[in-house]
Amino acid sequence: MPLVRITQHNVRTATQTTQLTDIVQDVMLELFDAPPGDRYQIVETLPAGSIIAEDTGLGIERSDGVVIIQITQQGRDAQQKQRIYAALAERLAAADLVRPQDLIISVVENRLEDWSFGMGRAQFLTGEL
Repeated sequence: MPLVRITQHNVRTATQTTQLTDIVQDVMLELFDAPPGDRYQIVETLPAGSIIAEDTGLGIERSDGVVIIQITQQGRDAQQKQRIYAALAERLAAADLVRPQDLIISVVENRLEDWSFGMGRAQFLTGEL
């Protein structure tokens, strides 16, 4: 069950943002083995200039179309993560939504006790999930 935060500048239409989130969800299902019924996404749309993503010596020139995707999940190996990075870059570019140069992805590892889905309980620990 990944929790995905998608942060972008206000350069996409609502339809484009929906397409973007659908592609992210498809990749989570196909390559991250996310449960089919689970979709937890937070979409932040900020004014232009609110995301500062400067070059880190890689020679990547970004535009106002930059998107940062942060995936919180546990138990994925380096190869799985690399496949996800590549698939997201490829599919978002193919849909003409995000240039590969404008896509930043971060995976944050956590553990079962780090989740509560409501009611003040850690459902993974209580056996509810």
